[in-house]
Amino acid sequence: MSEVKLYGDVVLRFVSKDGFEGPFLPNYEPVQSIPLSYGIIRVDHAVGNVEKLEEAVEYVAKFTGFHRFAEFTAEDVGTAESGLNSMVLASNNEMVLLPMNEPVFGTKRKSQIQTYLEHNEGPGLQHLALICSDIFSTLKEMRMRSDIGGFEFMPKPPPTYYKNLRNRVADILTEKQMEECDELGILVDRDDQGVLLQIFTKPIGDRPTIFIEIIQRVGCLLTDENGQAYQKGGCGGFGKGNFSELFKSIEEYEKTLEGRVQS
Repeated sequence: MSEVKLYGDVVLRFVSKDGFEGPFLPNYEPVQSIPLSYGIIRVDHAVGNVEKLEEAVEYVAKFTGFHRFAEFTAEDVGTAESGLNSMVLASNNEMVLLPMNEPVFGTKRKSQIQTYLEHNEGPGLQHLALICSDIFSTLKEMRMRSDIGGFEFMPKPPPTYYKNLRNRVADILTEKQMEECDELGILVDRDDQGVLLQIFTKPIGDRPTIFIEIIQRVGCLLTDENGQAYQKGGCGGFGKGNFSELFKSIEEYEKTLEGRVQS
């Protein structure tokens, strides 16, 4: 194993398991656990909030060799009140994705990224995106256990969001899938290659810092040299069309915290 500083107190750990057959790492022992699966496959991407985006991107790209995969500005992903700039770095095969955000200033309301930086006392991990193969069954399992240590999810968008959904993705998603998106509060976005289904938890602590994203990517299937099908990394994008919905929810959540402090 080796580690390198990523941003803030976050480290990027490199692990080689060549020739090692143990359950996790040396000196770990296998344990019996509850036979419960949410259908989560792996981490899709890990998003960091930093103070200066270009500086952080240059630093990470230099020691990883990652290339710039996507870029979003405040005009792309802001709200009427606040915004951010964002850059995604990707490995050569584009299966390891490291997005980073910076705050923008001069808006009506303090950027959500600046609020994070203050509550986190510096740069850090904003959220982990966990990918699954069937987001509908995954969310139903998670919601069943939300009262016994599970996650609380952000409020769903207004009904108009789902009325417009059919105009955007009816050529890819079935009517039943779109109805389930409405029922479960799933956000839907697409790019020129595929569709992204996503939902966000509320912050997992008592501050507006780290949260979890559950996603499913639809489309972008490729074939490797052995004839095995696999999905292209970043298929469907990162929810650019849904950023404003997410940050409106975060802004509303921050307002509830402000009310608590004042009272």
